[in-house]
Amino acid sequence: MYAAINKNLLVQAKKLCRQRNVRLTPQRLEVLRLMSQQPSAISAYALLDLLRFTEPQAKPPTVYRALDFLIEQGFIHRIESTNSYILCPHFGTPMHTSALFICDRCKQVNERTTKGVETTLKKLAAEVGFSLRQSVVEAHGLCTECVEREAYDSQHDYLEYPYSFRIKRE
Repeated sequence: MYAAINKNLLVQAKKLCRQRNVRLTPQRLEVLRLMSQQPSAISAYALLDLLRFTEPQAKPPTVYRALDFLIEQGFIHRIESTNSYILCPHFGTPMHTSALFICDRCKQVNERTTKGVETTLKKLAAEVGFSLRQSVVEAHGLCTECVEREAYDSQHDYLEYPYSFRIKRE
């Protein structure tokens, strides 16, 4: 299922780039393909490590140029607070305001469109003569699953470590 979704996404990206008369180079396409396979946000250097499986000579500027292009096209978002990147579910809409809800525990990121916030930001921007291109609102907290996990852990007296195991308190 995911393979079909990823293939459709890449086909859509190629089509949008042709319509916009911009070059979706093989490297940019490969970075987008790698991003589409990630369950959550990923750093540029982690992407570089993945890219080196298909392009062993890839360097950091290669990835950063590809990421900049993909951001400009509205295919991905940069999460400033974690210095990572995530695929945009509103693929192909380069001019939109997003709210990114970032779980501080599991690092999962959920994006939502923010119509009301977008209107307010555009109004504030216009008041100072600013032309808004793109804006992203980041909110940190805990996702539902992590809230439940923390509640369970606190009731069962577990110590939490940054690994996938728990140690019972003595």
